[in-house]
Amino acid sequence: MKMTLREYRLQLRNPFTTSHGTDEIQTTLIVELRDGEFGGYGEAPDNFYFNVSTPAVRRRLEEVRGLIEGTPWERPEELWENLKKPLAGCSFGLCAVDQAAHDLWGKRLGEPVHRLWGLSPEKAPFSDYTIGIDPVETMVERLKQFPGWPIYKIKLGTKDDINIVRELRKHTDAVFRVDANTAWTAAETIQNSRAMKGLGVEYIEQPLKAHQWEDSKRVYLESELPIIADESCVLEEDVLRCVGYFHGINIKLSKCGGLTPGRRMALQARELGLKIMIGCMTETTVGISAITQLLPLLDYADTDGALLLKDDIARGVRVEKGKVIYPCENGCGVTLTHEPDAFLNKTRPDKCVVGA
Repeated sequence: MKMTLREYRLQLRNPFTTSHGTDEIQTTLIVELRDGEFGGYGEAPDNFYFNVSTPAVRRRLEEVRGLIEGTPWERPEELWENLKKPLAGCSFGLCAVDQAAHDLWGKRLGEPVHRLWGLSPEKAPFSDYTIGIDPVETMVERLKQFPGWPIYKIKLGTKDDINIVRELRKHTDAVFRVDANTAWTAAETIQNSRAMKGLGVEYIEQPLKAHQWEDSKRVYLESELPIIADESCVLEEDVLRCVGYFHGINIKLSKCGGLTPGRRMALQARELGLKIMIGCMTETTVGISAITQLLPLLDYADTDGALLLKDDIARGVRVEKGKVIYPCENGCGVTLTHEPDAFLNKTRPDKCVVGA
């Protein structure tokens, strides 16, 4: 088996702001695992909030190249188990290799990954489309750029959050989900939940700082809306801890280390009675195609990452007005369409140094 690493620097469709910062450029590392005629692909996007950079991930993967290329495996979980200690602390890199292994696994066996797991795509929930923080007039404009979606996720964390949701509500009857990205206090969350319940908001994602467990318990008990853990639920061991503090969890493959642990997290959460969401970073169709293999196990989906990019680099799973459309190809369904040099002169310099 041969590993190939490709770095891309991609321009976003619009500047994207959360309470953590603003991004205009997304840098990402694509991992290819090739075995004869079959090639599997995975993705490790840059993320300043989690202190992840493409050069650092690339260095770690090069350090274990011999192990990746020399380890025989029949199922992706076997490769993941061999890499979890050598790639400790590099969950984004481990995730990219694990995604590539799953894509390759399905292509070898001639089946989509979700079908090899016994899952039916007809049971996949609809995805939301995310509106980043901006002046409210700009947020309305962003919403109108993607009309007709059944669900919109609204990034919040400003002094005018209720008015933002109220104004957006004037322009659509769609379901709203809100994500404060740790910007609220417990009192704000409880108060905002009362107002937002009447504005058609389905749930609130990660309103408090990840370490504020005592306040999270209070919010869990007093909020008028369900609370979904994101920054408070990163790894497999965090799932059990969320019981009694959150109503559900948001699984992000880059944070937990790939499809292998992500699937286990979903199954554990279901046993514990937690609602299950899957989220994404600003990822290309490579990462999104891997993430969506899990959708039939879940309650909520936030898989719009590739739509936030001005240019994409692959074909695979598509999301159209919330509906997830799986390709005919096997594995995760990924076909790479562009090499990195196609984007060398198309991106502007970064204007911000933080983002999530």
